[in-house]
Amino acid sequence: MESPPDTPRQRARLALLALSIGGFGIGLTEFVIAGLLTEVASDLGVTISQAGHLVGAYALAVVPGALIITPFLMRRPPNYALVLLLGFFVAGNLLSAWAPNYEVMFAGRFVAALAHGGYFGIGAVLAGSLVPKDKQASAVAALFAGLTIANVLGVPVGALVGQQFGWRMVFWIISALGVLALAGLVALVPRTKPEQDQLPVAQQFRALARPQVLASLLTTALVFGGMFGVFTYIEPLLREVTGYSASAIPWLLVIFGAGLFAGNIVGGKAADKNADNAVLILSILLPVVILTLGAVAGVPVLVAILLFLLGLVGFATVPGLQARVMRHAQGAATLASATNIAAFNLGNTIGVSLAGAAIAAGYGLVSPALVGAGLTVIGLALIVAARISARRKNTLTQPTN
Repeated sequence: MESPPDTPRQRARLALLALSIGGFGIGLTEFVIAGLLTEVASDLGVTISQAGHLVGAYALAVVPGALIITPFLMRRPPNYALVLLLGFFVAGNLLSAWAPNYEVMFAGRFVAALAHGGYFGIGAVLAGSLVPKDKQASAVAALFAGLTIANVLGVPVGALVGQQFGWRMVFWIISALGVLALAGLVALVPRTKPEQDQLPVAQQFRALARPQVLASLLTTALVFGGMFGVFTYIEPLLREVTGYSASAIPWLLVIFGAGLFAGNIVGGKAADKNADNAVLILSILLPVVILTLGAVAGVPVLVAILLFLLGLVGFATVPGLQARVMRHAQGAATLASATNIAAFNLGNTIGVSLAGAAIAAGYGLVSPALVGAGLTVIGLALIVAARISARRKNTLTQPTN
């Protein structure tokens, strides 16, 4: 029997699959701790708010990883750069698995996160180069599919494994997945040349200050700061406010992850049609969903529905925001893409910190919903202002008769 033809489309799909595997591992190490927050806090002898800072530590480390490591790597072959970045990821997770105290765990999270911005930044540009131009947002969505699958399957299973065998086992497993992802990248990602139309590095950093690029970056930070400020503290809210048992948490995380998965698909298709409109509509819907979740926190069935919608609406913004920043950063697409991932995680740090501060101040486990909604509304205002500015500029530059 003859083997099926090795077509460019098939090769592109395999490459996107390999990129998604790496995204799965990275997404798992970032998000899984949200389902283990109580166990980690108890074992390391810290409060829930302090344990939440382990999410913030990861998110914060994405920024230097994106802005310092990515410029060094983006003129090298993308497959080489991605393999090197996954090396940081594996090392950081091994350190987290072994961590004898909170400080070492914090350091492990920081090291693992250094790979994040560069991996998704370089990977997004590589993914877009593998497909026709009108499918680039969907290709970026395929890269981020690893993140959604990590939430659909990895985070709930991780929470279950952590409850049964201890949270450290989860990080040993993640380390092994990192090694598997490395093998997949070596075997499946094509050896391509670096992006050829890049500006000099200094000019690329100046490109980040373009008004439309800056607006996109700030919107990303605020939208996801609001979303993950809520999500990070969802496990104690589900237990103590909604009244779910510990055994129900993994299944509720499956519901949230299913929303992420659906949102990734919907967002990719919507962004292929019109990225700006997709971002605007989703940015309007997200604060509504967050506020509603806080309002019905004591009603188990409604909370489960709102968890799904939170994942769907929140993650559907990713392809549009990523496509938007890459489009407006011509000549600096790789750096802008990585910086947008840094903004995503910097926003997470801000959201987690503000939500944690609200809890620590005694405002209760529902208070992250108010913090999150506030951040997303500011993000909505920025994207609206950016659209108005762009329309005015286009009107002024149009020739008159």
